[in-house]
Amino acid sequence: MREIVLINITGKDKPGLTASLTETLAEYHVTILDIGQAVIHDFLSLGILIEIPDEHKSASILKDILFVAHKLGITAQFTPIDEERYEAWVDRPRSERRIITLLGRRITAGPVAQVARALAENGLNIEAIHRLSGRLSLARPGGSPRACIQMVAAGELSDPDSLRARLLTISEETGIDISFHLDTIYSRNRRLVVFDMDSTLVQAEVIDILAERAGAGAEVARITEEAMHGKIDFRESLIRRVALLRGLPENVLAEVAAGLRLTEGAERVAATLKGLGYKLGIISGGFDYFGRILQKRLGFDYLFANRLEIEDGVLTGRLAGEIIDGPRKAEILKTIAMVENISLEQTIAVGDGANDLPMLHTAGLGVAFHAKPKVRANADQAISSLGLDGLLYLMGISEQETLQG
Repeated sequence: MREIVLINITGKDKPGLTASLTETLAEYHVTILDIGQAVIHDFLSLGILIEIPDEHKSASILKDILFVAHKLGITAQFTPIDEERYEAWVDRPRSERRIITLLGRRITAGPVAQVARALAENGLNIEAIHRLSGRLSLARPGGSPRACIQMVAAGELSDPDSLRARLLTISEETGIDISFHLDTIYSRNRRLVVFDMDSTLVQAEVIDILAERAGAGAEVARITEEAMHGKIDFRESLIRRVALLRGLPENVLAEVAAGLRLTEGAERVAATLKGLGYKLGIISGGFDYFGRILQKRLGFDYLFANRLEIEDGVLTGRLAGEIIDGPRKAEILKTIAMVENISLEQTIAVGDGANDLPMLHTAGLGVAFHAKPKVRANADQAISSLGLDGLLYLMGISEQETLQG
């Protein structure tokens, strides 16, 4: 009869602890069947599932482990596992795994409890929980703190839409962003990220600023708002708004560009993703004059945006070339992925307006960023509580792996 034992180690972590324990096991030539370790606030939880060779008895091995544990100041507990139970675990079909990410300035126990309860009631078991954000100082709180907790849950989920709706409700009630998606090989191997520009990469709708300079601010702002909420067709709204810019001097574009502010986290997300080898692009219904400046500043690989027609140093009130609207954004994303030989499942799209939805739905991961209610409700994921660098957490990139822009 095989002897299978689960060893659970807990206590203050220190360098060499795992080495000392496994060196003791090595003396008896045990087989390690499973192993897992986590450290929270320098407190260790280590589990080792072992098979003991026939020539040895568990009593001797466990006695030596207890002696080593005592010297290290930690606690060891042992649980015998019968062979039938072990084989049932081996043969158990692997359940789908889902990644649940909680984002906020601070995360209290309430949202975590609600999410955990929602997962349990839908038949999902939490297998792992990680903190992706950096350590939070209570004595020196920063001006814009970031908190992120990521859960990995497994199980058979009969109604994903119902759970997604439940998590959206929790998010709205608590103010914590909650991402929920299937863990696949693609989710760990994204290669292309594209962004909308206005109100995503920059903190403004540029056309509204130009309209103010042209004396048509109120009318353009009204049309912009209707378009962003999906009340009128984007293409029609863009043509109407650009017509109101007729006669605006070309040099105003440079003045407006100089005053644009990047969205919080834009430089950080760009620097990190470029450093990790991602291809980055801007796909915008805004204007390429401003897009080219952003592309150079942030080091983006691609830029697609609308072009203002200019004659004799003034805007004509027309667009030059093909109009980039919602459907065209999705087509451009497909084209870039094809050129880069990247599967659409390996792409991410980020935007805030209704005209971004086709692009968000086409990408492997679509993220609504500080978006209008209609957009947030129809996007796969949303970021509303953090800056643009919250995207890094949704991608599973921890604070330690990020670069400052």
